[in-house]
Amino acid sequence: MTALVIDDLNVWFGDGADRVDAVKHASLSVEPGESFGLVGESGSGKSTILRALTGLVPTWSGRMSVNGKPLGPKRDRTFFKSVQMVFQDPYASLHPRHTVDQVLGETLKLHGFRDDAEGRINTLLTDVGLGPDFRFRFPHQLSGGQRQRVAIARALAPEPSILLLDEPTSALDVSVQAEILNLLTDLRTEHNLTFLMVSHNLAVVAHMCEQIAVMQNGEIVEIMAVQDMRDMQVKHDYTAHLLKSSLGYLREEAPSGTLG
Repeated sequence: MTALVIDDLNVWFGDGADRVDAVKHASLSVEPGESFGLVGESGSGKSTILRALTGLVPTWSGRMSVNGKPLGPKRDRTFFKSVQMVFQDPYASLHPRHTVDQVLGETLKLHGFRDDAEGRINTLLTDVGLGPDFRFRFPHQLSGGQRQRVAIARALAPEPSILLLDEPTSALDVSVQAEILNLLTDLRTEHNLTFLMVSHNLAVVAHMCEQIAVMQNGEIVEIMAVQDMRDMQVKHDYTAHLLKSSLGYLREEAPSGTLG
């Protein structure tokens, strides 16, 4: 059973003359355990796809399904037990007046995990590399990387099978980004997770994903294996443009002809 299916998805904002078509006829599928990347420049529609999946954008048409179950206009608790999202900004995604214990405890309670909440919280914090010592700290007492680890722990609390990752490291210091990416890679293996990851950084996608969809002006212009991207075996001119931009020089000037 395919983990995620998006078929002919259209997403728009506004009506009439004010309507903006943010996503146009997008289709992709993600297999269980796969890490799939959505790449493109800012405003290309990649984050909008994640928001449509989670029900944060109500104006859409087409078909979406999760683990074989078609999605309608609303998302129920069953959906959020299967699908969780890690947002871009760890500073904005945590309540400033709630301790880590409250953040995780409320999430567990919401999803029906009422037994041994203390043990579950300690396990979640250990899984993301923090440990029980961080339970009663407030967000302002944490670094950016630590906040994002708490956000990941919160996403893991309902024991989902799918994580939607919206630029999960772009708001962090460069020195911390690799730690979070390696943590996500380890968690994917340990928990048999499926990833749909948005990023403008091709190096991040090459590290994290097996397949990518390239978006331009709301449309998916190419879907390809990451290995083809590394070998610069691309079909669409815009994909070639992104690769050249990421390399900083034309392919023929590269000594190996590959994306490292």
